[in-house]
Amino acid sequence: MCRHSISLILAMLMKKSLVLVLCCALCAAILCCGKKRKEEPRQGEPPAPGNIVEIVSGDGRFSTLSAAIDAAGLAETLSGKGPFTLFAPPDSVFAKLPPGAAESLLQDVPVLKNILLYHVVPGKLTTADLRKIPPPATLLGIPLAIWVTGEGAITIGGAPIARADVPASNGVIHVIDKVLLPPTEP
Repeated sequence: MCRHSISLILAMLMKKSLVLVLCCALCAAILCCGKKRKEEPRQGEPPAPGNIVEIVSGDGRFSTLSAAIDAAGLAETLSGKGPFTLFAPPDSVFAKLPPGAAESLLQDVPVLKNILLYHVVPGKLTTADLRKIPPPATLLGIPLAIWVTGEGAITIGGAPIARADVPASNGVIHVIDKVLLPPTEP
């Protein structure tokens, strides 16, 4: 009888051990699945933003600006680590230029590059930052004039910000209603 009792006890322990091992495996599987679910973007959430060049080239409202960035050889720079702040005029602004002006600029790479560098500031400057800092120097090395109205609207070099704080993985984009031209030297 003693031997039979020991066999029953061992059999019960083995069953409990098997159940414990299965429970542990099930818990591990649930935890692993939970981690995968957390890493995947949730349905309805916007995807992580791309870099400045990806956002500009992927948005149909900036085809002229995107072509200008490519023509000036600045795509690699503006795709880099940054951070950068880009003041981006959309196609509707370029359409207001005299006929042929945009096409002419695309052919004059040195002038085009200077104009584009005047639209970019090193660092990530949100509208909150722009309201409280002195005029930031552009990548061209010339400061941009910033005005804040009594109502809190911001203009950059006389260009109103139409859409502010568009996030990018390497900075921020502000859509402006004007092409900024660097001041000419006296």
